[in-house]
Amino acid sequence: MKLKILVTPGDGIGPEITEQAIAVLKEAVQAGGHTLQLDYKRIGGVAIDHDGTPLPADTLAAALDSEAVFLGAVGDDKFNSLPPSKRPEIGLLQLREALGGYANLRPVFAFHELTDNSPLRPEIIDGADIMFVRELLGGLYFGKPREWDHAKGEAWNTMRYTRDEVARVARTAFQLAQHRRKHVTSVDKANVLEVSQMWRDTVNQVARDFPDVTVEHQFIDAMSMHLMKRPRDFDVVVTENMFGDILTDEASVITGSLGMLPSGTIGGKVNLYEPAHGSAPKHAGKNIANPLATILTGAMLLRHSFELEAEADAIVRAVRKVLERGFRTQDLVRTHAEGLTVLGTREMGEKVRETVEKQLLTASS
Repeated sequence: MKLKILVTPGDGIGPEITEQAIAVLKEAVQAGGHTLQLDYKRIGGVAIDHDGTPLPADTLAAALDSEAVFLGAVGDDKFNSLPPSKRPEIGLLQLREALGGYANLRPVFAFHELTDNSPLRPEIIDGADIMFVRELLGGLYFGKPREWDHAKGEAWNTMRYTRDEVARVARTAFQLAQHRRKHVTSVDKANVLEVSQMWRDTVNQVARDFPDVTVEHQFIDAMSMHLMKRPRDFDVVVTENMFGDILTDEASVITGSLGMLPSGTIGGKVNLYEPAHGSAPKHAGKNIANPLATILTGAMLLRHSFELEAEADAIVRAVRKVLERGFRTQDLVRTHAEGLTVLGTREMGEKVRETVEKQLLTASS
């Protein structure tokens, strides 16, 4: 099988981490008898510099013509003086909207080897495995009207959803839960917001089609606390756009680093995959960025866009084995570093690639 993928490395550390993830992807798919057909295009700040726009027309056309889009990171501090509608991040928002993916999947799992990295006690997080399903095309980030009236000294945004928008992301969450531990937690603010009241009612309607899955509801403020106190109690968590953005960043303390959070957006014309962290421009070019979130994002791409489960599992196992052997990037090291080896971006990527190769060669022999 030929996997037609558009690669948009983006800004900051994006090109470095993407390079390592693509090398691991190549190793995994070639061992399975598949090939990658890669096209590279610009997005974000680098596109502003070269093309005058954060989302060039040829990038969008190539994305729509691909089977999956693999993105590094978007954003650079040097564009902070531009209005929001001109900044690099708007290119990513426009791409997400054009591709139509409405369900952002953000798996959060605690690697046993990294429990000491978390500010939470190991007995709280060890074994935590949560799939966040964040609605990505609605809510405050896209609702209209939205405006900053400088003359009046006021600004407003609109949180808006339709039943159909809620139902489709809820259905995705329940379908995922059927292949996991059969439990869905829906997060809202139904005690205050009418939008959340409709959200909760719609989730309950969808739940009737999945009698094998248990559903519970949590308010966003309570969930923020529960996530830190008892993360192992949660399986699939579905929530609206802004709530999901906040909760998944909060959940990074479970993994020990934002550099361990992969992400994929599904449900539209073409699925989009990107690590959950940002572009970290101050770290660009220093060979210190953690590529593991991006490498794990590649595993999600294989799983959700091409159903290559064995290859995806091989990548996840390889990351775990590399951590077991004591290899770390700088962000994964705390003060007590005995027995650990700190690697750069390239070196960590190479360790994972080599481990994937050994696993798949052993499996085929």
